[in-house]
Amino acid sequence: MRVATLRVQSFAEVAVPRPDLSARSHRIQPFHVMTLLARARELEAGGADIVHMEIGEPDFPTAAPVREAGRQALADGRTGYQPAAGLPALREAIAGHYQRDHGVEVDPGRILITPGASGALLVALAMLADPGRNVLLPDPGYPCNRNFVEAVDATPRAVRVDAGSDYQLTPGLAAAACDERTAAMLVGSPGNPTGTLASSADLAGLAALGQRRGIGLIVDEIYHGLHYDGAPAQALAHAPDAIVVNSFSKYFGMTGWRLGWMVVPADWVPVAEKLLQNLFISASTPAQYAALACFTEASREIFEARREAFRQRRDFLLPALRDLGFHIPGNPAGAFYLYADITALGDDSADLASGLLEQAGVAVTPGLDFERTAPERHLRFAYTTDTDRLATAVSRIQRYLAAGG
Repeated sequence: MRVATLRVQSFAEVAVPRPDLSARSHRIQPFHVMTLLARARELEAGGADIVHMEIGEPDFPTAAPVREAGRQALADGRTGYQPAAGLPALREAIAGHYQRDHGVEVDPGRILITPGASGALLVALAMLADPGRNVLLPDPGYPCNRNFVEAVDATPRAVRVDAGSDYQLTPGLAAAACDERTAAMLVGSPGNPTGTLASSADLAGLAALGQRRGIGLIVDEIYHGLHYDGAPAQALAHAPDAIVVNSFSKYFGMTGWRLGWMVVPADWVPVAEKLLQNLFISASTPAQYAALACFTEASREIFEARREAFRQRRDFLLPALRDLGFHIPGNPAGAFYLYADITALGDDSADLASGLLEQAGVAVTPGLDFERTAPERHLRFAYTTDTDRLATAVSRIQRYLAAGG
């Protein structure tokens, strides 16, 4: 008896109609630094020694008390869902942080825990920006912010900022750029990629502009705590109706735990919570229990020691890069970035970044990720590696430039 066999055609043999991808998915741009990082990893796999100054991730591991709190949460079986707004004890701890460190009283009910600051920014923009509306963003600025705006089908409107405004969006610049379709303004302080701070006067002025024009204000404070020349202005003290976003990734060193928070006006809490319920269900439960340990005195001592290490790195790298011919205006006072004008050294930052990686073993990020106005003129240096490695990088860059690279 013959047994019938069934031949299954491969996908390559069958014409399968596929839906078109959304226009939104094409508008969202890749994070170009990840391509550069992948190439750096390839070179390392081949035996090259690379000094990493491209990624905005602290090189310190999560502090021991926080790791231990996370382990204990797992040991205790704390792995189920939390309320969408977050663990109540963590919301209260964050409110205490605002009172103790900033002198600002915040109702814990206005604080919502999110899957990283990215989750908070996406929710904030979903709350404020309808399709066809525009959102003002400083240029240069954090690249994902443009893509968050695109994700909600609004239009990112780049507003050129420069050394004259300390690379911050000012009330005057915002007033000149907004129109009847403007839904929101999004600023970062300390800023990425420039490390500059928004002044209290500018935050108050942006809030007043928003009230006059019916425009929302989102303030990204994820680098708060990493400041070196005086504390940055706290947005909630000067713009109490702003949506303020923060994260456990930078000062608190919990990058891979993916945990952040947002503070919203009291009457917007149900809307934010509804969006969190639908988009994320809730943030990681073990991460939330771990984050409770961030507010202990033992952890604070660790964080402050690390902040001092970052200050020392900045104080070494800033004059060293200037001596090599990079132009860095002002005195970047926060985060862990230096945004350098390369005009005196070349005419294309992407080419310079490629040459430094391939020939000098130094990975830095070209301006393409951060701005639309003059990306070819700028490089971002992240001082997220120790001073000895920074010194190695400076020496390598010096040799590369001297050789006519």
